[in-house]
Amino acid sequence: MKRILIPLLGLLLAAPAAAQLPAGRIYRSEFVTYDTREAAESRDRTGSSRYVPLRPAPFTASDGTIGLGQVIDVPSAWTDGAVYLHLENTGSPYTLLINGRPVAEVEDALTPADFYVSPFLKEGPNVVLLDLRDSRTPELQRGFIPAPAEPFANSYVLCQDKRSVVDFSAALVPDSTRRFGVLDLQIVVMNGFNYPEPVTVGYDLYDPTGKLLDFSINEVTVDGRSTDTVRFHPYVYHTYEHPWPGRNAPLYRLMLYTKRDGALREYIPLRLGFGTTGIEDGRLMRLGSEIAVREATYNAAGDPATTRKQLEALRASGVNMLFPDYPQPYWFYDLCDEMGLMVVDQAAINAPDRKEDRRIGGTPSNDPALLGEYMDRIRGMYFRSRNHPSVAGFALGSDSGNGYNMYKAYQWLKEAEPQRFVIYLDADGEWNTDL
Repeated sequence: MKRILIPLLGLLLAAPAAAQLPAGRIYRSEFVTYDTREAAESRDRTGSSRYVPLRPAPFTASDGTIGLGQVIDVPSAWTDGAVYLHLENTGSPYTLLINGRPVAEVEDALTPADFYVSPFLKEGPNVVLLDLRDSRTPELQRGFIPAPAEPFANSYVLCQDKRSVVDFSAALVPDSTRRFGVLDLQIVVMNGFNYPEPVTVGYDLYDPTGKLLDFSINEVTVDGRSTDTVRFHPYVYHTYEHPWPGRNAPLYRLMLYTKRDGALREYIPLRLGFGTTGIEDGRLMRLGSEIAVREATYNAAGDPATTRKQLEALRASGVNMLFPDYPQPYWFYDLCDEMGLMVVDQAAINAPDRKEDRRIGGTPSNDPALLGEYMDRIRGMYFRSRNHPSVAGFALGSDSGNGYNMYKAYQWLKEAEPQRFVIYLDADGEWNTDL
């Protein structure tokens, strides 16, 4: 079939002024970068000098602090980069310290967390220490028993260039006429230098058969020590030939990359499904057709192979939508993408204590002092899974009553994600749920 080049309809800088990247905990999509296209396509992290697995062991720091730690040797090249730390499967809440300096306090041990740690590092040996502790908000996670997993599985340190991709959101959606697809791509880029610098970003989009459908590359100037957003919005023909999920859940491949000194660098692979899932007149719809939902509560097993078998059994029984109790490993969403299973991703909030007590500070969900923790869990859930086609919607939590914190959580999610539905079964007829 003849290849058609689709012109780029628009590339706009974000309207807000450039923002400085904060140190400590950040909220972004879960991704690693690759040095070559081949490594990115095979998801092979082993050959990268910028990726270090994190496996903390019992450790006593020089100041006498005891915890689980690991010494990371930071080469000189990393001091001229942007270094991130990704933690999951910690087993309990923790205080994160680097070289004795506190980086962040994390209460939610069920949701993976990311940290921008360059300001805490130095060239040479660096001590990453986790002070594991009891929860300060145990009332928010009653009854959550995750599947056994290897401690700190998929935890790592990642170094990116000072001019690099910080985050992105990507979707392949119908246009207003429902005749063509539109690539809705926003790439957040960073300039870690002290002065304005150009940052060049681009993408290649391939259909499920491997055919190159579209590509573009552009350069923007970003203020020193700041981030900015680049938006791509091209029409993409032939998308209706491969709607997701379809019989075999066809997935488009999107490759993001940066360019510097005439060479492509920092490859980031993604997979997209064409279409959007939404609620129209109380019905769940996708590409103009109503979806007959058969749901099941399911949390991933401790490894991908076992999880795949269990998901295949659920799909064979007719289940097409999964409701996990809390955010799942990244490979769970990858499996659901491949298998055409929809997911309603849920924040790790289960606070049944005094759920009927609607006085201020009665139920935890109506205690303004806990709002920050509620929002941490909502943001942590949303950002890491939002780019997966399998994620049809989001849930605020389970069995937690209602009140101020859930109202604010709903408002934030609807503003951040106007396309997908947000539900809360304990809304009990109030306005903060779409179903």
